[in-house]
Amino acid sequence: MSENTPRLAGYLDKQQPGLYQALSDYAGKVTAEADRTGIPRRTLELLNYRASQINGCAFCLDLHHRRAIGYGETEQRLSLVSVHGEVGLFDEAEQVALELAEQITRMSSARPTAELFSRARKVYTEEQISVLCMACIGINAFNRLSILSEHPVRKARS
Repeated sequence: MSENTPRLAGYLDKQQPGLYQALSDYAGKVTAEADRTGIPRRTLELLNYRASQINGCAFCLDLHHRRAIGYGETEQRLSLVSVHGEVGLFDEAEQVALELAEQITRMSSARPTAELFSRARKVYTEEQISVLCMACIGINAFNRLSILSEHPVRKARS
């Protein structure tokens, strides 16, 4: 096995390009709906980043770190996203989005709480909540694809 050959499932995106394209199209539609409903791209990237942290997906963490920075996120906030509730740097809407990412990503051990959805309704419309949930579903799918494929993280260009 060469250094560039993945050890787990192979590059699933290369083996199943049509299915990968469908997943990419899904992500594009989620982003378009986030834009249409007024969810900031920065919030969407925080959600993607947090789910990727929980899942331990290095490739997606790197990707969404760069995207978040591109949308105006700061290194400080990204470094503290896992403790967002303790630092006072995230507004209520961002905290709710991060908690949705956490609870939906960890659904196998506990279902998202009614209390969280009640809090979400105070800062988001029902439509926005559904978009955030769909974004969580999408990033979890991408995390699993990248982990199974062992997508490499390449050194950033200076």
